[in-house]
Order: sequence, then structure tokens, then C-alpha cells
Amino acid sequence: MHGSLVTSSLIRETTENESANEGYRFGQEEETYNIVAAHGYLGRLIFQYASFNNSRSLHFFLAAWPVVGISTMAFNLNGFNFNQSVVDSQGR
Repeated sequence: MHGSLVTSSLIRETTENESANEGYRFGQEEETYNIVAAHGYLGRLIFQYASFNNSRSLHFFLAAWPVVGISTMAFNLNGFNFNQSVVDSQGR
């Protein structure tokens, strides 16, 4: 999700004949992506109200989403149906 979001919202600072990576330097102060474009992209990808207006909440979501998914599977929970695990009490 993060890769498609970044590539769809990068601010291009190079010509078409140069690599898109040429315009960016490690540790630069200014942002390299457009948060408005990212907001529109996520709104179309998921649904309109699932996108974020500021960068901090967007990055928190992108960090928390896989943690929640991995934790859910580590505790053997089948999605959000907490009464039913992937393996039943008989081990089947």
C-alpha cells in the first residue's frame, strides 16, 4: 500500500528523460510528495472517508495496519470474528 501511495503522489522534479530518483536527496528538508494527491488516491482506492488530510495520521495508519494484522494472526484470530479461531479446540 505504501509503495503505490508514494509512487502515485510524488512531486516530479526531473525531466522525462531522467530517472525520477535523480530529483531527490537523502535528508532533504522539503517534502517529495503531495499530501493532497495522496489523499485523493487513498480516497479512490479504499473509499472517500478512509483517506487522511495530514501526513502524521497517514503515516501512523501505514505503520499500525500491518501491526494489527500480524498481531491478529499471531493470536490465532479469524479476522474480527473473535468467537471463532482458525483452529478449533479439537485442532482441526
